Amino acid sequence: MPSQRPSQDQPMPDASARTSPTPTTYNNDIVINEERIRVLPGASETAASFEFEGEDHTLGNALRCMIMKNPEVELCGYSIPHPSEAKMNVRIQTYDGTTVYDAIEKGFDDLVDLCDVVADKFTAARNAFAAKAHE
Repeated sequence: MPSQRPSQDQPMPDASARTSPTPTTYNNDIVINEERIRVLPGASETAASFEFEGEDHTLGNALRCMIMKNPEVELCGYSIPHPSEAKMNVRIQTYDGTTVYDAIEKGFDDLVDLCDVVADKFTAARNAFAAKAHE
């Protein structure tokens, strides 16, 4: 039978209301909104971890793949710290010629371009199928 010990739980104060953060701009190109993406402590110009709020494996694996295609990137990986939290971490390490901020921006740009190509090819195939069906 388990022993009876007094509870060590302590009441927690209510969280204060959060104000809307000011976006941070790096290299005048990439804007990171503090609400969705934040740079984790310990970052340098060539190695950093980013935390994405509300993202999961869908974005994580696609972004990791696009970033790793960049020859200036030494390492890129992502993780979901805990399945019950809607957070995703991305770690990027680059060679001395580029920064992690350039690498993540290029990764996002490449992913958007890839999605555009897929959408265009899908639309063309759907229209061709619909045209055949009406003949």
